[in-house]
Amino acid sequence: MKKTAIVLLLTLLFVSCNNQTKSPNLDPSEKEKIVKQYFEYFNNHQWKELADMYSPIADFKDPSFGKEMTIQTRRQTINKYNTLNMLFPDLHDEIVNIYPSDEKHIIVEFISTGTAADSTKFKLPICTIFTIEKGKITKDFTYFDNFDDPKSEK
Repeated sequence: MKKTAIVLLLTLLFVSCNNQTKSPNLDPSEKEKIVKQYFEYFNNHQWKELADMYSPIADFKDPSFGKEMTIQTRRQTINKYNTLNMLFPDLHDEIVNIYPSDEKHIIVEFISTGTAADSTKFKLPICTIFTIEKGKITKDFTYFDNFDDPKSEK
């Protein structure tokens, strides 16, 4: 009886582990389409459409938010980009390369440029790791050097 119970328990564990429903994964071309659409919205300054590409609440790592991960709503994302766009009306991102990763992640290397009201221009290389689940961006981990290097301007 004891052996039968153990075998039954192990069988149930095995079956339950194999029957877990997995979230549908996007193939690399679908993730790339999402990313390209994202940058199209960005470059057209369509902040609401861009924010709608995120889940209602998404995780962000971005030097502009500080050193820790933060959570942002779609409304906060719209506000962030509206503010940035007011500072740099010609804000533009140019994709350098897209690196498919695993079933949920895609890495994008790009150059962000813009001009401030005082005619100061910036050109910033950036790398973002997007996590995409069920067609929505759930994590946006962005990395760039936000410190000016006085030696680089000589």
